Amino acid sequence: MPDQDEPVWVDTTVNGVRHEEVVDARTTLADFLRGRLRLTGTHVGCEHGVCGACTVIVDGAAVRSCLMLAVQADGAVVETVEGLTDDPGDLTPLQDAFSRHHAVQCGFCTSGFLMSTTAALREGPVTDEAQARDVLSGNICRCTGYTGMVAALLEVGGTRDDH
Repeated sequence: MPDQDEPVWVDTTVNGVRHEEVVDARTTLADFLRGRLRLTGTHVGCEHGVCGACTVIVDGAAVRSCLMLAVQADGAVVETVEGLTDDPGDLTPLQDAFSRHHAVQCGFCTSGFLMSTTAALREGPVTDEAQARDVLSGNICRCTGYTGMVAALLEVGGTRDDH
């Protein structure tokens, strides 16, 4: 690992676009995505990896971008909520289900929930309430409760399509 004050090169693919950037060695992936790449759908809440608002997908796995350094994403494929669809006007089936089941209120946590659940659905189906609640348990919402999120996840959870 480089000295913490040394600038480092990061070569990563974010939402299908390759980025080669020089960053401070201490820059978190969340700050890199938000500040350098202007992908502000990734929210920073607790900055301790507890709330899940900053969840992104790195090489297929859901990760807390506030706990990961940008340099750790060197050579990785990163997906943010902005990359879930090619057209910002379109919704994935999961996003549509979240909307229809009123699984969002203030929206701050939504991108983290979408990224966590998308990663989980890519691993396999989610077909019962206990499993849905387990998938959702890594993220915190302070507005809606989880009933709408469980319903949305169960609606699309049995499919293996791109979520």
